Amino acid sequence: MEKGNLVAKVIVDVPAKDTDRTFDYLIPDSMRPWIEPGSRVAVPFGKRTVQAFVISVVPADDPPKYRMRAIQELLDLVPPLSADLVELGKWMSERYACNQIMALQVMIPTALKGKAERYISIAEQHELTHPQRTIQPNQGDELEWALLTDDGMSDPTERRIVSFIQEKEQVPLQQLSRRFPEEAEVIKSLLRRGVLQESQVIKDKLGKKTMKSVDLAIGMDEASTALEQFSAKAQRQREVLAFLLERSEFLPLSLKEVMTSLSVSATTVKALEDKGYVLLEDVEVFRDPYRGRHFKPTEPLPLTAEQQSVYERIIRQLDTREQGAYLLHGVTGSGKTEIYLQTIQRCIEQNRQAIVLVPEISLTPQMVERFKGRFGDQVAVMHSRLSGGERYDEWRKIREGRVKVAIGARSAVFAPFRELGLIIMDEEHETSYKQEETPKYHARDVAIRRAHQHGAVVILGSATPSLESYYAARSQSNDEFAPLLLEMPTRALGNMLPEVHIMDMREELRAGNRSMFSRALHNGIAERLERKEQTVLLLNRRGHSTFVMCRSCGYVAGCPHCDISLTYHQRSNNLRCHYCGYSEPVPQTCPECGSEHIRYFGTGTQRVEEELAKLFPGIRVVRMDVDTTTEKNAHEKLLKQFRDKKADVLLGTQMVAKGLDFPDVTLVGVITADSALNLPDFRAAEKTFQLLTQVAGRAGRHQLPGEVFVQTYTPEHYSVIHASRHDYASFVREELKHRRNLHYPPYCRLILVTFSHEQLPVLVRLAENYSATLQGRARQRGWFGNMDRLTSDVLDILGPVASPISRIKNRYRFQCMIKWRGNIDAISLAQQVADEMAESAQAQKLLISLDVDPQMLM
Repeated sequence: MEKGNLVAKVIVDVPAKDTDRTFDYLIPDSMRPWIEPGSRVAVPFGKRTVQAFVISVVPADDPPKYRMRAIQELLDLVPPLSADLVELGKWMSERYACNQIMALQVMIPTALKGKAERYISIAEQHELTHPQRTIQPNQGDELEWALLTDDGMSDPTERRIVSFIQEKEQVPLQQLSRRFPEEAEVIKSLLRRGVLQESQVIKDKLGKKTMKSVDLAIGMDEASTALEQFSAKAQRQREVLAFLLERSEFLPLSLKEVMTSLSVSATTVKALEDKGYVLLEDVEVFRDPYRGRHFKPTEPLPLTAEQQSVYERIIRQLDTREQGAYLLHGVTGSGKTEIYLQTIQRCIEQNRQAIVLVPEISLTPQMVERFKGRFGDQVAVMHSRLSGGERYDEWRKIREGRVKVAIGARSAVFAPFRELGLIIMDEEHETSYKQEETPKYHARDVAIRRAHQHGAVVILGSATPSLESYYAARSQSNDEFAPLLLEMPTRALGNMLPEVHIMDMREELRAGNRSMFSRALHNGIAERLERKEQTVLLLNRRGHSTFVMCRSCGYVAGCPHCDISLTYHQRSNNLRCHYCGYSEPVPQTCPECGSEHIRYFGTGTQRVEEELAKLFPGIRVVRMDVDTTTEKNAHEKLLKQFRDKKADVLLGTQMVAKGLDFPDVTLVGVITADSALNLPDFRAAEKTFQLLTQVAGRAGRHQLPGEVFVQTYTPEHYSVIHASRHDYASFVREELKHRRNLHYPPYCRLILVTFSHEQLPVLVRLAENYSATLQGRARQRGWFGNMDRLTSDVLDILGPVASPISRIKNRYRFQCMIKWRGNIDAISLAQQVADEMAESAQAQKLLISLDVDPQMLM
């Protein structure tokens, strides 16, 4: 090895415990100018070629300690990850107990998640030749074949295979297998004998989109002269050239546009290229999901005194170019979005970039409209409903500096900006900011960490902040993730918050009302229909009925693969499991007792839609739930339909509860406020309060006063009472008492460890083994004990016990809950014990999952 060689330390794309470290590869001289931290490369790993990310570049040892393999291929000229994102991936792997490659992969678009494809070619020493000329395929067996080695091929099948490969130079193994489906043994023999050779190439899932463009290859005057020289037979060519002259200011044009406009063939245009008049080229086209859409430009609105105070505090921090985090607690309608827009404008004036996070795709259409209206083409949009190609191109706009603002859901926090100045997280309390698959990161913590790296400002906005964020802001802790509190307690337009009525559905039953609508809500809907105003109805369940039961024997239709009841969907007339996707036809008689008394129980959105049609003939309903929003742009179409007043009622699950602003909505109805209260989750009361407060905030946002009806069977519950009064502070005081007594966040942190296996005895044994080992290690360190003890550093373990949903997809599930507080490294300890069990667990097909700071306990 020559002095001065460089080595790349890489993380290989092999997500396993043993490969969760850097491996060293020599950088070939030709690649040295191109490779840097964040580069994506192909490297030989064992007998395979795998994708890898460069973590760092260091000088090689002199003399070398061992023989080093070289990087095989550079996959991108511009690294897909910047050095700060590589560092962020390392931090995520430690904080969320995951492999580093998983943290890096979540940062890049799906299009770049390449995989190795196997290719077959003729081995160099076996080039197939003829004494006079290269043999072409299908020239017949009568020709003499010769190889440059002594390994002759008399078998005609071998000749056909080798000839087929020689024609194409190299062939994907899958294509070769399809072409010769019965000849697998012959291909293996040729590989073993060295006639054929196998190589591996990393292929991305998607590439750049190109189109064939048409441009003038000559000057305008020369083209005008040329028009007079066409013969009568070349009139179509003359038309094309004249068309290009007329559209000269728009050149180049797409070949498809020219052909469509003039009804000419590609051959006509090609003839002009042959004559040297036009130039045909493949040019790159960005896939723009909003191409052709017009967004009405908007100007900054005058700020209220409250807004102005908040704005000035944030921009003072922004101007320092030092990291800062703020929790913006503003009631619904207080004008948080205008604060976002004006702070972004200040950020852009500083020649820096901004990321705007929204909790889920249902919020994106209105948010996109507001941000595109203010910043136009400076905005890139990243969310899951775009096609893979559209997401890839939006990501490239960001990486190449074509835009200043990125707006999107959770993963947009990784937008590859180089000069990041601002990260805004709207509705910061939303649990969808926590990823439920590995890496199980929370976008809030990642945003604050990125802000530390860039000297950026983070704004966490919500009318109902999460208790963890609010407690950290109020207590002014020294935690790096603790924000400063900013409050806007009144609405920007000065209008009152809507009046909220609690409807006790037990009283409705006693009064003989068996409808799903209370009498007051029924009258409220009727009044809005008469006044041509609009209504929003919230029901946090999709489908027609929540379960199907036999009234004779009590049988409930359940999923055969999960411990959960099946939901009835009327449109498809089947029962469906919302966890594994299993479905079956609705039984006509009870499978247990044969009774015909099969009935549908519970209420889903489909059933509410039906009931509305019966009670209010001619009512126009837009239903928004998972079933009606599967198509691309479905959210946007449905919301536009409602905004254009083509519907009287917007009915949906929690996707209609937040972020929507319609001036004619004066009534909000919550069909069942109790659905979340009965979940086995310590956050059940908080989630109920947030949902009720958020959906109530959809009413009376403009000139018309709003009214809210909350239907419940537990009207005395404190979350319902405080939500009806819009009293966040009182709810927080009461909820924090319960959290403190039971030792739950924000008074401690959690790790949820979930085990799953097909056999219950094996599962219980291994889960108990994990718990006992972890408890023993904690005792050795002096950490283990009851959370009631006064010491600041303490760790406790609850379980193992069966998970609330004890079986999913034929696998039983158990869980342990680790609680801890203080300056102890509970995450590393939990990960260490899991790693020690990994080999045994893999042999017995046990799955172990660690979720740090979980948002879902199901």
